[in-house]
Amino acid sequence: MSQLLAPTNDYVFKRLFAEAPDLLVDLINDLRPDLPDIATVEVLNPGIEPSELTGKYIILDVLARDRNGDCYNVEVQVRRYGAWHKRGLFYLARTLGVQLAAGEDYQELRAAVGLHLLDFDLFTATAAERDQAVWRFEMRDERQPEITLGNILQMNLIELKKADRLGLPDGPLRAWITFFTHWEEEFTMAKIAHEPVKRAMSRIRELSADEEARHLAFVRERALRDEVSQLNEARREGEQLRAEKTARNLISLNVLTDEQIAQATGLSVDDVGKLRSEGQGQR
Repeated sequence: MSQLLAPTNDYVFKRLFAEAPDLLVDLINDLRPDLPDIATVEVLNPGIEPSELTGKYIILDVLARDRNGDCYNVEVQVRRYGAWHKRGLFYLARTLGVQLAAGEDYQELRAAVGLHLLDFDLFTATAAERDQAVWRFEMRDERQPEITLGNILQMNLIELKKADRLGLPDGPLRAWITFFTHWEEEFTMAKIAHEPVKRAMSRIRELSADEEARHLAFVRERALRDEVSQLNEARREGEQLRAEKTARNLISLNVLTDEQIAQATGLSVDDVGKLRSEGQGQR
């Protein structure tokens, strides 16, 4: 068997669950176990356009609706960028907002539920944040969080790597987290008894044996890697420009040596010397 495709590749993720609505139902139920189970879903965006594989900032999510009309936006996210959560909230709110036509009763409004699997640690600022990996955000009062406007608008986040490190109690959720973090480890996956995860592993093996699926997964992975490289390069260029601006300001004060300015800005002594020469040439 060739190397298994990663279920955290969003192309693979969408193929895995959009083509198997019964498996998607199991995933949704297991990721939100305190809410009533759903029995069936209709996948509203089953296709993958070729342009989506290489388009910038595109996430291949799965949008589904159950028989009660509640909508689910399910996705895996491997890229951490500044506005990703705003994007998630925007799509969630839009899913809620497009349900009703003019004149329809607000009582007919159904839930919009986001289920986001994050392949990175998001909340790390405090010890309390580092000790929690499963999050649910709803409309609640700040001072009395037990007072809620209901769960009609709900975003669920699971930090996969952190959840795996913390070690959740045995159960379906932990089985899925093991799948998304250890799918390549045959011995580990052989110990998983949760039937939906076992079916998901079978689907991964099927996709991994398909040459076209392997090629398209590689195309998607390369596009995401290029996107991250471009973002990092833009960030480095911005940092370089800020450092040069700071160095020019310090040079204009004429109180620090080039070595001291280099130490303060992170530039090399040669770079500072060039900036000083440029400034003198412009006088």
